[in-house]
Amino acid sequence: MSREKIWIAGADGRLGQAVYAVLDRISEYTVLTTDCDVDVTDLEQVMEYAVINRPSYILNCVGLTDPAYCEKNMIEAYRINALGPRNLAAASRRIGATIIQISTDDVFGGQNKGLLTEFDQPDPVTVYGKSKLAGEGFVRELNPKHIIIRSSWLYGFGEHDFVTRILNQANAGETITVPMDQISSPTSARELSRFVKKLLKSQEFGIFHASCEGECSRMDFVKRILQLAGVEAQVEGVMQGAGDSPVLRPCYTRLENLMMKMTGIYSMAPWEDALKEYMEDRKRS
Repeated sequence: MSREKIWIAGADGRLGQAVYAVLDRISEYTVLTTDCDVDVTDLEQVMEYAVINRPSYILNCVGLTDPAYCEKNMIEAYRINALGPRNLAAASRRIGATIIQISTDDVFGGQNKGLLTEFDQPDPVTVYGKSKLAGEGFVRELNPKHIIIRSSWLYGFGEHDFVTRILNQANAGETITVPMDQISSPTSARELSRFVKKLLKSQEFGIFHASCEGECSRMDFVKRILQLAGVEAQVEGVMQGAGDSPVLRPCYTRLENLMMKMTGIYSMAPWEDALKEYMEDRKRS
């Protein structure tokens, strides 16, 4: 029996690595991985790779995710977060593949405290959020065989990972400054990758919210990280937008996994359980 072929674009990132790790590459899938070697903002490169390899699925894990950098580099943010998905969507349509686009809770403005479903209207307030929403739009318009996954506060192994950064600061004896007014659902890359794996075996299409269950503030998230690591550190809470500092993240973006619950395809773990699993994995590695 032939194995299905999956192209993971951005395979060196935290989610790309996590998805690669959970897939059965012996009997079920042939997994193609690219990162900087295929520039997703170059339509000719993307088309050539897709036509030569002809995957059944294209999973786009490429993204410029630093909100502060995006604010200062708008053109680059849109090139990677909007033009890249456009190119991958066009290529997937040409070869008859399904495109899975990874998006973010930052497509919402976060002004109202209420659960956000797939049917709520996005209203991003940052360049990062606007560029990711533009990417969603291209994917929807260019390939009817699409799945858009919105998640929140994604963490996993990597140099620029939030958990790693917090622990590095703590181990260096630095005071950790963290926003008190950001509330959402921390989501582990491993838990999200399990949902992606389920999607690959389904006939589902459309937009899915996929965040770990529950909510917390950034402050609570940091304190739980330090507690599980057995590390003490000084944590100082600040308010976003205080003084001249810009608002880089929406304040309240608790995603409700409504489509997931309606279809019964998967159930995300509570954020505390997923974080505990991740921290235990770190200790073993």
